[in-house]
Order: sequence, then C-alpha cells, then structure tokens
Amino acid sequence: MKPQLDELFARQAARWPLLAQGIEGLARAATRTMRVGWFDVLVRHIPHRVVSTTAAVDRESVLKRPCFLCAANLPPEEEGVQFDRDFTIYCNPFPIVERHVTIVHREHTAQSIAHRVGRMLELAAALPDCFVVYNGPECGASAPDHMHFQAGARALFPIGNDTERLLLGRSFRAVGAAEYGRNVFLFRGRDRSALADRMDRAIELLARATGRRPEPMINIAAYYESGEWTAYLFARSKHRPAVFYSGQLTVSPAAIDFCGILVVPLARDFESITADAIAAIFREVTLPGQQFQEIAGKLEREC
Repeated sequence: MKPQLDELFARQAARWPLLAQGIEGLARAATRTMRVGWFDVLVRHIPHRVVSTTAAVDRESVLKRPCFLCAANLPPEEEGVQFDRDFTIYCNPFPIVERHVTIVHREHTAQSIAHRVGRMLELAAALPDCFVVYNGPECGASAPDHMHFQAGARALFPIGNDTERLLLGRSFRAVGAAEYGRNVFLFRGRDRSALADRMDRAIELLARATGRRPEPMINIAAYYESGEWTAYLFARSKHRPAVFYSGQLTVSPAAIDFCGILVVPLARDFESITADAIAAIFREVTLPGQQFQEIAGKLEREC
C-alpha cells in the first residue's frame, strides 16, 4: 500500500487545501517529552485537533449532524484509496502524526470492533511502517456512528519503545496501571487468526465484567513487523477525565494518547500540564484495577 498512499498524499496535498493546512500545522506542532514513572509520554500541542478533542459524541448530537465519513458528505476535493471491498483509506486532514489516515467502511454502520479484529490486523500487515488504531464508540471515536480505523507513521510511537520491557518475552501479558499508568493487555503472535481469537476473548470478558453491551469501553492499537503482530488493548472506565469538564485541561485520551502521544490542542495546557497530571488522567479513565486483574487472571489461565 505504501506507493499508493504516497501518491494519494502527494495528490491530496496539492488539491485539497484543508489537508495542506493540516500537514503544515503538524509540521509546526510543538512536542514535549515528559517522564511519567519509568516511561515517556510525548505531549503534542496541535491546535487543529481541538475539534476532535472537544467533539460532542452523545447520541443526540450525532443524530443532528451529517456523517462526515460518509462518501456523499465528503468535500469534493477528498479522494481515497480502496483497501478492500469494505474499507477505503483517506488522508486525515487533522493529523496527529505523519501519514495519518482514516480507514472508513463504505457503509454507514456503527463503530464496532466485533468480528473485525482480524481485519484490523490485516490493515497493520498492509501498512508495516504504521500503527493502526481503533477507538470505541464511547471512548474516543469522533464518529461513533460510522465504522472506521486510523493509522499513522510509527516513527513516533512511545509504547513501541516500552513493549519489550512490558512483554518480557511473552506472547501475552496483562500490565496494570500500578506498573504502566494504564491497564493494558499486550498480545504478540505470528498467527493472525489465533491472535484475533485471543483479542476477541479479552473483549468478551471485558463486556461481561463491566456489563457494557454490545461493546466494552476499549481502545486498540496494533502494528506488524518481522512477520508478527504486536497489539495493545486498553480497558477503559470512562471517556473523559474530570479536568476536561472543569476546563482545567482540554484533553480527551483515546488510543493514540494511550500509546504515549498525548494530544493537547490548547497552548495554555501545553505549558501547564505536568507528569503528575498525565498520570492522574490515565489512572482516572482506565478500568479499575480489581476488574482488570480478574479478567487478566482468566486470560492468563487460558493462554
């Protein structure tokens, strides 16, 4: 897919002013590396992300607006590259990282990972220099009414630097917030079907434990390298932290934030945010430790 995407970005940057502005804005983005415990978080000040960060995603608001991912509602300048019969890849005009794309289902169908983990892993294999992410409809998807993934260049991907220390040579490990600031299930494997089955099992156990149907609050990230996939499943308890609603910090963590790139669209927040504040935000929105450990125990026994 790389040649097709390179050509798409070149064409779209020349013909689509909004994308050109987004690429220019990303080039000007300021980034701070903050040490939170033993790991790094990259805090990125990207003003054009304020719309996504503050997006109203309640059912009433979503029903009132036209779906901005449906082909009929796209800007006339926007074009994509077909991935398969179901998904089309578009340049994201509000990028967080280089080569940020949105991978959109051709039908207007609800955001749901059910029966699609394998498809997500296929995308990761087709985009080997990228990470692919999925945001659940209640915890980060700005279009919860339309199925989509996102992907971006893996040059900036802090969790990737932490993975070997976290996995400790295993194919599966549950890492709690006490160790890593957020609760995350880590998976690694060469068999796509087996890996997808294990991830589906984790999602089902989360749904049972939390009572959230049809889908628990989750974010997922995955990448493919040297013939194997590495995937991260973040278990959530809430969408946004208290500091978002109080106006103290305009942050709304989703998959990319949990992977160590915390998007801060307002300059005042970029200057004032601290490592302690980041740790508190992650702890607040991640699944409570007792629930996480119970699910982790079941998955460990099954592996």
